[in-house]
Amino acid sequence: MSQKDRTIKTTIQAFGKKLFGFIRGKVRSNEDAEDILQDVWYQLSSFGNLEDIENVSAWLYQVARNKVTDKYRKKTTDSLEDYAFEDSDGDLMFKEILLLDDSNNPDLALFKETFWNELERALQELPENQREVFVLNEMEDLTLQQIADLKGENLKTIISRKGYAVKHLRNRLNYLYEELNY
Repeated sequence: MSQKDRTIKTTIQAFGKKLFGFIRGKVRSNEDAEDILQDVWYQLSSFGNLEDIENVSAWLYQVARNKVTDKYRKKTTDSLEDYAFEDSDGDLMFKEILLLDDSNNPDLALFKETFWNELERALQELPENQREVFVLNEMEDLTLQQIADLKGENLKTIISRKGYAVKHLRNRLNYLYEELNY
């Protein structure tokens, strides 16, 4: 077994279950999650020199995010309800919906435009520190720990700010979820 194969095997053992859980939270079925995870492992095995990857964990999760996004961009359907799915907490996952190609679906295009406008308004209603944490975490893909380090603040403070922001946004944007289900 080559050094590269040993590194891949170790990486799969170290990250396999957590990465599967991460992907599963973003797709509708175990089968979709397994397919995407296989694509991630394939991309890892196809990478030239694995030692060139500075942060393997961050790289794997970014590839997984991209693969999930690719899956939903390719999906073609005419009904907005088909785009509505929930994560393990029962929360509608708007992020993936907003990344879908809406070129052949005027209803989806209108929904996305409305959502972005409403999200922008709702974000402006938040205190600056909550808005900043939410944007850095959800839109710029920084971890909460990275944000805490960046801001020089306690992780629990950052988690709390994110929680308050999510609660406000969930309440504020709930009517869009209801509209999506009609």
